[in-house]
Amino acid sequence: MSETAKTVVIEAFGGPEVLQLRDLPVGDPGPGELRIRHHACGLNFIDVYQRTGLYPLALPHALGMEAAGVVEAVGEGVTHLKPGDRAAYAAAPPGAYTEARVMPAAQVCPLPDEISFDQAAAMMLKGLTVDYLFHRTTPLSRGDTVLFHAAAGGVGLIACQWAKSEGITLIGTAGSDEKCALAKAHGAIHVINYRTENFTDRVRELTGGKGVDVVMDSIGADTFEGSLDCLKPLGMMISFGNASGPVPPISIGILGQKGSLKITRPTLFTHIADHAACQAMARRLFGKVTGGEVKIRIDQRFPLDRVADAHRALEARQTTGSTILEL
Repeated sequence: MSETAKTVVIEAFGGPEVLQLRDLPVGDPGPGELRIRHHACGLNFIDVYQRTGLYPLALPHALGMEAAGVVEAVGEGVTHLKPGDRAAYAAAPPGAYTEARVMPAAQVCPLPDEISFDQAAAMMLKGLTVDYLFHRTTPLSRGDTVLFHAAAGGVGLIACQWAKSEGITLIGTAGSDEKCALAKAHGAIHVINYRTENFTDRVRELTGGKGVDVVMDSIGADTFEGSLDCLKPLGMMISFGNASGPVPPISIGILGQKGSLKITRPTLFTHIADHAACQAMARRLFGKVTGGEVKIRIDQRFPLDRVADAHRALEARQTTGSTILEL
């Protein structure tokens, strides 16, 4: 095909100003690939990490990890999707900030009719992240207690609802009373404004001094040490993001001193690398949404040519829920 698509690319790492909108050729899918025309794209913190170079890319490179649309063509060997199918994904390589693209098909998922393209673009990366946090990282049972940082963000609001649906007590932190109220309205049992309260002291108070079973932390540097002190003995620290900067190196011995703690640093893309696992995770996520247990909240919408403004809002922590780029 000689068709082109408006696509957001970077030629250098840096601030939102490095984001450029280009007309790039789309092409035809090869074996194991498909071509998809997007209706909406998602915005995530990993996009910021890639733009700044925290997660380096070979330059120049398109950005974006999440989108939803309609399959236009499939290459040899692709059997789970066909032209005309509604589909959504969170997947590598980056390049979702575009009108249309050719990409590997394995992590693109058939989208139920009950879920809109906007909802899907707002939830794939975030919802699949919540799935692996609650189902694939450490055993969690009804009655367990989880501390979840950034509980009013896109991942956080899904996590609040997910925890409630499975009988897990979620203590959420956020940076304002308004965000705390939002997290509570979505299922957090307790909320902590980390700007006005010491979250470690408050967690200890809420748990009668015992601490929580699991901490799920996407903030990184600012919350890491305090999070360790929120865990009960043998508790699990899941560090899955760096919104405030990467966690500095630690001495592994500190885990023993603080109660034989466990720690992991997972990424979604390890969990969805296997086609069958990815599709099963997506079906579980879709079931939560179509069953009404999880509602997807889209609080910000930007046209594709204002992607820099979207990045600025996300980095300034001015967003709640999910943000999408409209096409």
